[in-house]
Amino acid sequence: MKRTILYSLAFALAASCGASAAEVKPQDYYGKIARRVGDMLPKYHVLQKKLDDDISQKAWTNLVTFYDFDHSVFLKSDMDELAKREKSLDDELHAGDPSFGFDVYNLYCRRLSERMEFATNFLATVEWDFSTNETYRVKRKDAPWPETREEAEDHWRRRLKNEALVQILGAELDKSTNEVDAAGSLVKKYRQYYTVLTEPDEEAVLQHYLSAVARAYDPHSDYMSPASKEDFDMEMSLTLCGVGAVLHMDEGALKIVEIMAGGPVDRDGRIKEGDKIVGVQQEDGEMEDIMWKPIKKSIKKIRGPKGTRVTLEIVPRSDTSGATKKQIELVRDEIKLEDQAATGRVETVSLGGFTNKVGYVYLPGFYGTMDKRPQDPGFRSCAMDVAKLIAEFNAEDVGGLVLDLRGNGGGSLREAVLLSALFVPNGPVVQVKDVRNLGCLPIPYGNPVAFRRPLVVLTDRASASASEIVAGHLHDVGRAVILGDGRTHGKGTVQTVLGMGPAQYGSMKITTARFYRVDGRSTQLEGVEADIRLPSLLDSLDIGEDKLPNALPFSRILPADYARCWNMYEYVPELRKLAEARLATNERYQKHIENVNAMKEMSEREEVSLEREARKAQMAADRELREVADADGEDDDDDKPRRRKRNERSKDDVVLDAAFDVMCDLIRLNDGAEVPRPRTNSGWYNAIMGGF
Repeated sequence: MKRTILYSLAFALAASCGASAAEVKPQDYYGKIARRVGDMLPKYHVLQKKLDDDISQKAWTNLVTFYDFDHSVFLKSDMDELAKREKSLDDELHAGDPSFGFDVYNLYCRRLSERMEFATNFLATVEWDFSTNETYRVKRKDAPWPETREEAEDHWRRRLKNEALVQILGAELDKSTNEVDAAGSLVKKYRQYYTVLTEPDEEAVLQHYLSAVARAYDPHSDYMSPASKEDFDMEMSLTLCGVGAVLHMDEGALKIVEIMAGGPVDRDGRIKEGDKIVGVQQEDGEMEDIMWKPIKKSIKKIRGPKGTRVTLEIVPRSDTSGATKKQIELVRDEIKLEDQAATGRVETVSLGGFTNKVGYVYLPGFYGTMDKRPQDPGFRSCAMDVAKLIAEFNAEDVGGLVLDLRGNGGGSLREAVLLSALFVPNGPVVQVKDVRNLGCLPIPYGNPVAFRRPLVVLTDRASASASEIVAGHLHDVGRAVILGDGRTHGKGTVQTVLGMGPAQYGSMKITTARFYRVDGRSTQLEGVEADIRLPSLLDSLDIGEDKLPNALPFSRILPADYARCWNMYEYVPELRKLAEARLATNERYQKHIENVNAMKEMSEREEVSLEREARKAQMAADRELREVADADGEDDDDDKPRRRKRNERSKDDVVLDAAFDVMCDLIRLNDGAEVPRPRTNSGWYNAIMGGF
């Protein structure tokens, strides 16, 4: 019976592969978009580099590796054929010809269909043998493309065998009593995999191609389709209009993996996490079946203007057969993405017989509404949110503040300046140099400092851009001590979003300037170094700006006219000495360092064994390490976004514990001193923040 079901699943996958094989073609107006991209990049990009054969080659590489990053779908003969246009993309774009992006995509779909056909035939008849000493190469970005279809299929055979072994051993390690049908689950997985990767979406295909061209200039320039621009604006303003649920594709349906507090789904109460959406109806229209439909298009149907009605056809999580369906009407509403907002609390920390109150702020991103004024409804500002938390800390008379920028990839440059203004009286925050001008973004003289006591900034390798501006500035003016990974991400560039004309043309996000610290150093590639190194698991991974293709180089300019406003740097040698002595005898921290080193070894692993016992031992060790990573918030769990994990202090966050201890040392050494008060109060900050 099981084999019959598996054959049926395999047939369904084969049928879905064939049904999605129709080629995608560019819309008539895409040529105008391509031509404008070719004109805008040389004109506005900070490099001022002509769109030439060199850029063409880089764009070619970007695109083919985007689709086939592990060299497992295309054949070498495909690469040889595509390489004939490697140096002609610049000419094609100037001529308004975007066809290369569609040719690569269509070829990718054909080859992926072949790989899926092999996978389903293999899984329908396989008898697993895990007694041989075979290995599977997990890192393939530098592997040669397969010469033949047989060579590609041998890789996929090992890939499927590896995934099956992981499922079987995972159940054993979990001590599960349920029988594992690895072949059946892999058929379902790859049906979904194929459906998602071959969504017939012309707009997305164009975006991938033109972004590959933009990223030939640097890794942060992009073409944004209208849909992507909409997502970008929602992320910056922390709002969207919809039903308030996080959705992932699960066996063709949209599974509800998280319900947002206060949203329509949450208020209605009839839909639960784990339920699946299989149909969508707009207002008084017809119910549309969304099973195995492109996920982006299905989600767009669920989103919509505030106040409009949408009816969802739901399969309850309790019905695994899918036979039970119910229709639930909801009214769309604005959703506040509060999981991405600043959070804070007061910690009571004891060290060496002394107890201190310490403020803690976690800021996951530099968000800020771009098209509204502070007094307008719906205006958001991360600096304003942090200012409110600081007011609460001041009321509780905290002795110091830990500003946690771990995992903060940046955002609004304006908000970075306003955030620094909460701690520094005046002076330049950052120097910005574009192709014509060099200027400073300053805090005017007389700024009313919101927090005047010792400050510690916690960073990691994922802290980038605006995070590095704030951390670098607070360090250089003597206002804060920097703790965390050896250095931050190393992104020292500024992007500007430029419209391209009609809304359907989308927008360009182009690197138009570089920023420099007030002492003249760029954060590009080098990042901001920690005064006291408290490595996270990220510190051991191969990440950072210097690892990205086509990253701009480090540079230096003359220092700005700035002065140090305080003396936190004077305490660093003693703080480092105390921390090193304390952590050397801290068993939890030393175990953490062992895990950091083990994570590095695991990340550098090129191959894994396909022999049962050897792999089981390796998986058991890796699992223990990943459990530590999950507890520290370093895991990118699809169902629980990383930034939310930081909102609550983990009992296993040894880096944060160590940071609180350093803060206690700093409070004691500082003996209650505060940053000097400004001589005047211009009220500029109150004006910008809307009288907060």
